[in-house]
Amino acid sequence: MADLWRTGRRNIPGMSTPPNPTASNSEWWRNGVVYQIYPRSFADGNGDGTGDVMGIRARLDHLVQLGIDAIWISPWYPSPLLDGGYDVANYRDIAPRFGSLDDARALIADAHAAGIRIIIDLVPNHTSWDHEWFVAARNAAPGSPERHRYMIRPGRGTNGELPPNNWTAVFGGSAWTRLPDGEWYLHLFDSSQPDLDWTNTEVRQEFVDILRFWIDLGVDGFRVDVAHGLVKDPALPDLAATEGILESALVENHPHWDRDGVHEIIREWRAVLDAEQAARGRDLMMVAEAWVHPASLPKYLRPDEYHQSFNFDFLQCEWDAGLMRAAVDRALAGAEAVGSTATWALSNHDVVRHATRYGLPPETDWRAWLLDGPHEVLDAALGLRRARAAALLLLALPGSTYLYQGEELGLPEVYDLPVDVLDDPVWENSRHTRKGRDGCRVPIPWTVGGSSFGFGTDGAWLPQPARFGSLSVEAQTGDVDSTLELHRRAIALRRSHWVGAGPLEWSSKFSREEEQVLCFRRGEAICIVNFGDEPVAVPAGTVMLTSEPLTADGRLLGPAAAWITAG
Repeated sequence: MADLWRTGRRNIPGMSTPPNPTASNSEWWRNGVVYQIYPRSFADGNGDGTGDVMGIRARLDHLVQLGIDAIWISPWYPSPLLDGGYDVANYRDIAPRFGSLDDARALIADAHAAGIRIIIDLVPNHTSWDHEWFVAARNAAPGSPERHRYMIRPGRGTNGELPPNNWTAVFGGSAWTRLPDGEWYLHLFDSSQPDLDWTNTEVRQEFVDILRFWIDLGVDGFRVDVAHGLVKDPALPDLAATEGILESALVENHPHWDRDGVHEIIREWRAVLDAEQAARGRDLMMVAEAWVHPASLPKYLRPDEYHQSFNFDFLQCEWDAGLMRAAVDRALAGAEAVGSTATWALSNHDVVRHATRYGLPPETDWRAWLLDGPHEVLDAALGLRRARAAALLLLALPGSTYLYQGEELGLPEVYDLPVDVLDDPVWENSRHTRKGRDGCRVPIPWTVGGSSFGFGTDGAWLPQPARFGSLSVEAQTGDVDSTLELHRRAIALRRSHWVGAGPLEWSSKFSREEEQVLCFRRGEAICIVNFGDEPVAVPAGTVMLTSEPLTADGRLLGPAAAWITAG
């Protein structure tokens, strides 16, 4: 059995022929499995300690064997890397540390040949302060066309010595920085990321051209960063309440989040993608990173807007059956109302890995816990068991699934990184009160040994813990009980049993009040998740897959999940 799962996606029983990435109107994204790559930390192809495009190409076989449909690549553009690449200096090139445009073309060609699509990050809310536009704006006079591309405004006070309002940055501190001539520029994130002014027609045309540039290069879609933040209230009113670090206030009529004006921009982009798809005969899509209230999310998924938007409501759920069920119901109802499909994720490059989150006591502030602890409350084994069960829940739900690199290995958060290696601007901007997001960005392990567990030939840009060797792809491949092999089997079975299986029907056997078991049926497939500790009987039928072995009498001992073909 172990060798079977190493043979690649085309040879796994129950798996159909990989989709054709150049096919038009397949709407693959409605049910696809997308794998997120943080390029700096995936695989180092040239031995300089930093991941790159060459490394992705070299490890593409891993993704083929995993069975994914598409890769989402976090920013690979030229950047000073003051915010992990989300400070873009040039939207039409590849950072030299990651490779070249020719390398990108080769990767896209290799991926397409393997039946895998490529989605790239688009960062439209802000640029890097190294972008040629902002360099020109700094050197230009107040009121000049160069400054009109950005949110640059005069200050308050007698001599403009106070910022235009009291807005705070997501990474901590004021959202305004003063230029030498006295005007202020807005940066909702780090001071190295000045916000663009989306009322400017030049800005809007620039991003239309950027979309077309990458479509010409061969990409199949775009993940849009801060999709809910482009439009600001022109009056720039003060906020009534201070927002926490790495948080977005989900309040009505917020002055810079989730404003109605953003939808006009989205519709413009969608029209571009639809026209390009029709002209080229290629399937194109875009997915939004929109941290908005669940009731607002369906607006982003209307037929002339985004194809998908991440369901962060689900991602932020505690390990609780009732909360999970409610989040699933909200997401499915919202997506169905506008003709879209739900988009599920458990982790990404911005949050503590769920194998660790699920091992913490309920209601733990996991962002603060990274620094403040107490770290001894973490039950890592429990967290991994819950993560394995959550994987089967995720992959059985209607819609598409996004996996973050290393999730298939059950990687935990590296919460004990020394503070002197921290790279995330959150550490400094929070005045050392928040450790930031580096712990989920530690380079992933490929081999049991080596200076960086196979990530590269000469170490890694962030230190990896010794325990990573035992979690590597090499260590887990062929071990039928491993988290990697669980994901390989689950994704293969998902394609043959869950994709197109029909709507979700909750089992009436388990009441909402029990709050320990979730069980639903789609077509002939059943998923049951035991959130508690007491064993529960599984529905009648043939057991396809379990996240943990059943008890001797055939019951499911939690935390665990099982897939069953109805008998």
